[in-house]
Amino acid sequence: MHFFCISLNNALSLKNGSYKPILFAMKKLSLILLLVVGFLSIQFNVFAQDADTAWKSKYEASLGFSQTSFTNWSAGGENALAINGMLNIYKMYAKGKVFWTNYLGLAYGLNMQQTDPKIRKTNDKINLLTKGGINAWHNWDYAGLFEFKSQFNEGFNYPNDSVRISNFMAPGYFQLSIGLNYKPVNYLAVFISPIGARLTVVNDPALTNTKDDKGNLIGAFGVIGDNSTLWQVGGSVNAVFKKDIMKNVNLMSKLDLFSDYRHNPQNIVVGWENNILMKVNKYISVAFTSMLIYDDNIKYTDIEGVTHGPRTQVRETFAIAFAYSLEHK
Repeated sequence: MHFFCISLNNALSLKNGSYKPILFAMKKLSLILLLVVGFLSIQFNVFAQDADTAWKSKYEASLGFSQTSFTNWSAGGENALAINGMLNIYKMYAKGKVFWTNYLGLAYGLNMQQTDPKIRKTNDKINLLTKGGINAWHNWDYAGLFEFKSQFNEGFNYPNDSVRISNFMAPGYFQLSIGLNYKPVNYLAVFISPIGARLTVVNDPALTNTKDDKGNLIGAFGVIGDNSTLWQVGGSVNAVFKKDIMKNVNLMSKLDLFSDYRHNPQNIVVGWENNILMKVNKYISVAFTSMLIYDDNIKYTDIEGVTHGPRTQVRETFAIAFAYSLEHK
């Protein structure tokens, strides 16, 4: 099934006559759009040539634009502009006792505000997951998993945009695990690993040498000082649920859990992503996305520069979308 949508998001930004930042933002989002078009073009050829293979593919893409403009508006208001792009690709292989599933998730969002015309990032995600194995018995498989997570661009703790707090490969997460994969139905898969490795990369000395408000060296994302990596060994659980939970409503929920055996194994690293797509009619849909993260190695710094202990992180996005779908069986 191929999916394409253009969404109107409720993020904000714009300043009168400031066009250069807008063009810069659109160039960023156009890269994701080009990826969408490229993958779709390739897949039309693949289906035409190998329609009877064991491969199945699914694509979900969105490009959203929102603008608010006021001219002599007596009730007051602020001009605004926002752009958001998303691409999800699913590639699945199954033949005999062998299976291989792949997922690529990309997202990027920008906004501008009239009172502060600088471009601000609202969303930034790179997530690649591949999992393969061979059937052991019934709904259980011997399997291995590899996952990579990072972001495209710099991140700041707004409104302070003078100090970078993240970047591409800062952090970058790599996980390699072996275990058992449980798939009782085609819309649910749970990977359970008793042993695996997790590598955190922070390829930015300015971040790893970060100090708190008291002058203590705290680093970033668990990497401190002149180091650029953090190795962890532990167990993990990775679960993916994707199903039409009711007519015209699709839910994708992805839960990642990791326990470091060597350091505070009771402090579980949690990543929980949810995407709900509600189709209103043939061309219009409503999308809701959320991401919850808890990592004991990530300290929280407020807008006043005061560092606190780890906290639960939550991000939510709501969008109304124009949608088009195409399905291949």
